[in-house]
Amino acid sequence: MLGTALLLLAGGGLIGCLLAVLGAGGSILLLPLLVSGAGLPTRAAVPLSLIIVMVLAIGNALPYLKRRQVAPGPALVLGIPALAGSWIGGSLVKAGIVPETAQLGIFAAAALVASWLMLRRASGADKPVIPLNAALKSGSSPLPLASQGVLVGLLTGIAGVGGGFAIVPALVLLAGLPMPLASGTSLLLIALNSLVALLAQGHWPAEQLPLVTPLLAGGLLGAVLGQRLASHLKERQLRLGFAALLIGSAVLTAGEALQRQRAPASSSFSNVRTQPVPAHATHEQPFRNHGSDRGQQPSRL
Repeated sequence: MLGTALLLLAGGGLIGCLLAVLGAGGSILLLPLLVSGAGLPTRAAVPLSLIIVMVLAIGNALPYLKRRQVAPGPALVLGIPALAGSWIGGSLVKAGIVPETAQLGIFAAAALVASWLMLRRASGADKPVIPLNAALKSGSSPLPLASQGVLVGLLTGIAGVGGGFAIVPALVLLAGLPMPLASGTSLLLIALNSLVALLAQGHWPAEQLPLVTPLLAGGLLGAVLGQRLASHLKERQLRLGFAALLIGSAVLTAGEALQRQRAPASSSFSNVRTQPVPAHATHEQPFRNHGSDRGQQPSRL
């Protein structure tokens, strides 16, 4: 129990630090931390992840709100479809349409996409963008940004991920926001998406709530440390290191999904082998009067 608490404390610290420095991305490490590290089932890990993501996002968004580094226009264009996607994704999980292995597989795919986005941005491969207001005046459609919001919301509702790794690139590449403004807007949208997804899933992980304490404690300490280190760290090195963490998380979660997919099959096979064999299926047949089978009357004494 102590080892799990220390692991969650360290993991929460890393996540809080990444959220403070990058404005996104740290929450994607939560699900493998809870599933593989703490050994929780996905049904309990996802809502618990949403709670932690929501609280940490609100805490990290406060400094951005004080500095007014939030863009209302792009937040509405991206945020409203994202909220709808979060509700749909959470409802699908609640209805049992998305199984546990699919949730883990979706998360692994999202982590790989996020690592590619981080590596792409770290290598300076981004193209020049047009700000959202200028794009709307020129007749361009905000549909790409809204579509990205739906995908982010679905991911939040199904896999318990805040989606900041996709929100920040969308705000920078599609809405033309500078990085600080995109980070503040992303944190606000992450908190709202997590709340909607948690309400849509409709169940509260009461037994696992004690795990929130070390995660939040580590997350708050990591956030303070990250805010102090943000001005002294190079963004490129941070993104490269975070991309490596994402790839490792994707591999770990994919392995966990395969292991859990094989577990029911092996357990059902063992149940078949240990199930008592009916008497009529064995060679030991119950006693019968064979004379009556040949149409003969039994002898009377």
